[in-house]
Amino acid sequence: MGPPFYVLGVQVRTFLALMLLLFGLSTAAFADTLETVRERGFVKCGASQGHRGFSNLSVDGFWSGFDVDLCRAVSAAIFSEPNRVEFAEFDGDFRMTPLRIGEVDLMSRNGYWNLLRDNEFGVVYTGVAFYDGQAIMVRNEAEVVSALELKDISVCVVADSLGHISLERFFFNNQISYEEVMVEDAADLAGAYMAGICDAVTAAASKLQEIKINAIDPSQHRILPERLSKEPMGPVVRKGDMKWQTIVRWVLFAMINAEELGVNSRNIDTMIETKNPRMRRLLGLDGEFSQALGLNATWAQDVIRNVGNFGEVYERNFGNTSGLMIPRGTNELWTKGGLHYAPPIR
Repeated sequence: MGPPFYVLGVQVRTFLALMLLLFGLSTAAFADTLETVRERGFVKCGASQGHRGFSNLSVDGFWSGFDVDLCRAVSAAIFSEPNRVEFAEFDGDFRMTPLRIGEVDLMSRNGYWNLLRDNEFGVVYTGVAFYDGQAIMVRNEAEVVSALELKDISVCVVADSLGHISLERFFFNNQISYEEVMVEDAADLAGAYMAGICDAVTAAASKLQEIKINAIDPSQHRILPERLSKEPMGPVVRKGDMKWQTIVRWVLFAMINAEELGVNSRNIDTMIETKNPRMRRLLGLDGEFSQALGLNATWAQDVIRNVGNFGEVYERNFGNTSGLMIPRGTNELWTKGGLHYAPPIR
């Protein structure tokens, strides 16, 4: 055996052992997030600012949006109150480090699920809350109903982004001639397109809908049906705490199951006398399924009563009353042709 190697005066074998010990201690520090949250008295949730419908901070300091409601649902499940949440704003497409180091307990942002995020950053997605995907929007004067009908068109896209790569791949695979009009940041897309710098604009379909409704005449713009990417999004937690991961996951599942069963925030009090076994298990009236989660038997009732079922949350943030008017499409329940499907409580 050769001579031992040293790092800053410490033998490598000893150095590695110390690193493993420190990693184990840091992991143990976050091993019971539920108890940490209870002792603190509120959930720390990471959010983003300015993405209408998903997460937005008003001038009076009130957070609202689809992602925000998911955090409030977790609060309702734990404390029977939806507003025991402290929101922290993080810039950029996504931020994993604050979650990993315990600065927040939960990241509910518009960052989509992929292999890199699921494998490289010490975090785990608890489920899909919103199905999105990159699309293309054009003016009606283009007289097309499909992206496959486009030709010799200029498209605004964020330079050196994943959307840029997807755009190039789509037009190359379909042998469509086009011109790229680069913008530096996603915030510049709307201005460039509305100023007529390009004939079309590409981004996530939800972002294009926001650009469309802010137009002087939204009816003059069309989001084409093709999707250039898959962008499933949902709540993210640290790896290493299976109980917390399961709680956040089943809060989402409970909201989906509640919509499927027709239980909502308006009728839940009349459902307590139900004979439907699926509904009774969801509402904690039969069985002892909450014990494994470490929550009260009525945790799902508290979520539905205080935040709503999945459909209510979607309508509040993306429906006609929100002004965004994003069609549910793939975000419908599986019983209505969509992709949302939750395992049963049993």
